[in-house]
Amino acid sequence: MAPLGQWSSPFPLVGVLTDIDDTLTTDGAITQDALDAMLALKQAGLSVVPITGRPVGWSEPFALAWPVDAIVAENGAVALRRNAKGGLDRLYQQDAPARSANFARMQQVLAEIEAAVPGARRATDSPGRETDIAIDHSEFTHLPQAAIDQAVALMHAAGMNATVSSIHINGWFGAHNKLEGARWIVRELFGRDLDAELEHWVYIGDSTNDQLMFAHFPHSVGVANIARFVPQLQHLPRYVTQGERGAGFAELAQSLLAINDR
Repeated sequence: MAPLGQWSSPFPLVGVLTDIDDTLTTDGAITQDALDAMLALKQAGLSVVPITGRPVGWSEPFALAWPVDAIVAENGAVALRRNAKGGLDRLYQQDAPARSANFARMQQVLAEIEAAVPGARRATDSPGRETDIAIDHSEFTHLPQAAIDQAVALMHAAGMNATVSSIHINGWFGAHNKLEGARWIVRELFGRDLDAELEHWVYIGDSTNDQLMFAHFPHSVGVANIARFVPQLQHLPRYVTQGERGAGFAELAQSLLAINDR
C-alpha cells in the first residue's frame, strides 16, 4: 500500500463507492468532516454510494440524511434511494419468494452458530436485516479469531456466503456481494456499466470484507485503521490514508477533488 500522497496522476472521475463502518464512521457515528467530505464530492458533480454489510433497516435514516445517491445494504442485496416524494424506495436483487425462503433458512443457521460457537451472539442490528445474518465480533462484544473462523465455517457448511467486516460476521444465500451490488446499483441508478469505466471510480474501505473491491478497483484506498486487518488480507488497497476512519475518508475526498480540478 502506497501513501495516498503518492497518488498524483489525474484522471476523469465519476464517483466514489465507500464502506460505512470504520470508513465513513468513527466510533459508530458519522463525523462532521466525513459528512462535509461527502457533500463536497456531490457538489463537485460526483456520485457517492456507500456499500455496507449493515441491514437495510439500520441504513434508512442515513439514506435520507446523508448527501448520497443511494445506500447499498446487506452486502449488495438491497438498496435504498430517495424518491420524488422525499421518501425511500427499496430495490432488491432477489424476488420476494426467494427472500422469504432464504430468511427462514438463515434464522436456523444463526441459532446453530449461537449454540455452537462460544460467545457468539447475533448483532444488535439483526431486527433490521432482511437478506442476511450477522454475528457481532467487535461492536458490542469481542470474539477471538478462532471463534470468528468457526462461525464462518458453519455458514459455509450451510451453503452460505460469508464475510467478516470490522465489526460483524455476515452470512447470506445468493450470488450477491459488495462488487455485484456496486455493479447493480451503478446500472440501476445511472444506466452505466461499472466494469467498462472502472478507471473513473474509486473504492474506499477498511477491512476483510472490502478485499474483493480492493482487488477489482484500480483506484482502491484503505483508511489507516485497515492496518488491523492487513495480516488477513489477500488483496490490499493500492493506497492508504494517513487518517483513520472518517478522517481518512475526508482525506481521500480532499485528494480526489484536487485531482479532479486539474
